[in-house]
Amino acid sequence: MGATARESTPLHSVSVAGAVVREDGRMLAIRRADNGRWELPGGVLELDEAPGEGACREVLEETGVEVEAQRLTGVYKNMARGIVALVFRCRPVGGAERLSDETAEIAWLTPDEVLASMTEAYAVRLLDALGDDGPYVRIHDGRRLLPT
Repeated sequence: MGATARESTPLHSVSVAGAVVREDGRMLAIRRADNGRWELPGGVLELDEAPGEGACREVLEETGVEVEAQRLTGVYKNMARGIVALVFRCRPVGGAERLSDETAEIAWLTPDEVLASMTEAYAVRLLDALGDDGPYVRIHDGRRLLPT
């Protein structure tokens, strides 16, 4: 029964993202090349890496900005797609901004600009990282937060 139960259990995908905050309070955002949406840099956590390291790798790959992960600020589950995202507040420590195959545009946004340019499910990830009372655990449908 163990193998059968395991085979029938749906699997989750784990992603990581960096909520990169500069000293002036602006936050790093990318406009994705595939769908044109503004989000924070992130992607699939690789099997052989720690979550914080994965967030730093994804930020570097997608933006050219080198970061240091400071702390976990939130766990966000897309209920429609089974994706669990771990978001880490990061601080920039080097590198130079550059576009990638996944990134059409890079910007450092104010909190108001984050709210205006991102869907709720992604804006909240950056805004949650500004506070000190996390980590937050939230669920969403890919665009909007869902009640818990």
